[in-house]
Parts: sequence; C-alpha cells; structure tokens
Amino acid sequence: MAVYRDQGVVLRTHKLAEADRIITLLTRQHGKVRAVAKGVRRTKSRFGARLEPFMHVDLQLYEGRNLDTVTQVETLGGYADAITADYPRYTAAAAIAETADKLTPEEREPALQLFLLTAGAFAALARGAHQPGLVVDSYLLRSLALSGYAPSLGGCAKCGAPGPHRWFSPAAGGMVCGDCRPPGSAAPAEATVALLGALLAGDWAVADAAGEPARHEAAGLVAAFAQWHMERAIRALRHLER
Repeated sequence: MAVYRDQGVVLRTHKLAEADRIITLLTRQHGKVRAVAKGVRRTKSRFGARLEPFMHVDLQLYEGRNLDTVTQVETLGGYADAITADYPRYTAAAAIAETADKLTPEEREPALQLFLLTAGAFAALARGAHQPGLVVDSYLLRSLALSGYAPSLGGCAKCGAPGPHRWFSPAAGGMVCGDCRPPGSAAPAEATVALLGALLAGDWAVADAAGEPARHEAAGLVAAFAQWHMERAIRALRHLER
C-alpha cells in the first residue's frame, strides 16, 4: 500500500473497537483525510495525545481501501491543552473545526488555504491572541470567502451601486442599497460594518479595538451569513459565549 507523509490539523475523532480511533484531519496536501489510529486509547499509546482535536501534527499514513492508517505522528502545534482548558476557547475551536469539516465535503480534494487558515485559527486561540468570538467570526468570513462567498461590504451586493449602504442581507450576499433591500434585512451600525470588514481582512488592530455592541451585532450577522451560504447550521455556535 502507498505510504505518504503530510501535515494536518485534527478536526474530530470517533471511537473504534476497544482501543482505536477514527481521526478526521484537514491536511496540507491531501485535503480532508479520515484515518484509523490503532491503539491510541490505551494508556501506553505512543501518540494518542498527539491526535486529539485541534492539534497540528506531522504524520505518516498508508492508504487503505476505505480508511487510511496512521503509523507515525509528530507534534507541530500542541494546541489542544490550552484550548480545552478554557471553555470560550474550546467552543470557538469546536465551531471552527465543524465549519472546516462541512466546507470540505469531498475527501482528498486539496484545500491548502483552508488548512492554513484553520491551523492559524487554532494557534491564535491557544495563544489567547484575540477574543475567541472574534477569531470564530473572522474564520467564518474568511473561510467562506475562500469558497467564493465573500460578503459585499462596500457596493450593493445585488446591483453593485457604490456604498456605503445601510442594509445587510445574508441571502443577498452582504450590504444592499435601499432599492434592492429584501424584506427582513438588518440595519447594522457603521461600527459593526467596519468590524465586519476588519474581520474579513484580518485587520486585528481594528477588530480588537471594536466595542462590545459592535462585536455582538457582528456575531449575529456573521452566524446568519455563514449558515445561509453553507445551507446548514453550525451546531457549536449555539454554545459559544458572546
């Protein structure tokens, strides 16, 4: 069987038999990969702790008919302990992992930019670099942009009329003018729109300085926008402390 080596971030795990686990990874070169890690639930496992959710690892696998098998693992970013020790960080990381999993429905389709974005988000949460809710909102906007669903925050998302505009519609694709505004559109504050732009661009100086009202309003808009375009709920978001 073919043996290969790659970097990956662990998105989730499932128990298998008495001592094994199925590991779902987002890898640098091979996209999403599901692999068996044999014996990792035993107390004397050589690399069980390295294959916990949110870890960034370098690993060797060999290809199987349905599932690959992990044979070697080295830690590149040991983020799991710092993330799981803090509830807001943990729920944020869970939402990021769930989103990455749902944005890669096909296995073995390369997704380098999404891998780099996901690994960077886990690293930021582990370091406590930014408020966890901001990390999630930035990740959602940027990962959707990679998938072709970047929100329009300047010109009207429907007719292209130059902004600024007052209304925001997830279904329309972002900010819309008064003529194109669908029923039920939100009317976010200017500070909220500025925060959305900063989160999409990764401008952390602006994002970190945003006030709580803008953060709260932006979180609701980002969640609505993400779940509309992904056509499914992100279950972990309901547990995220805002």
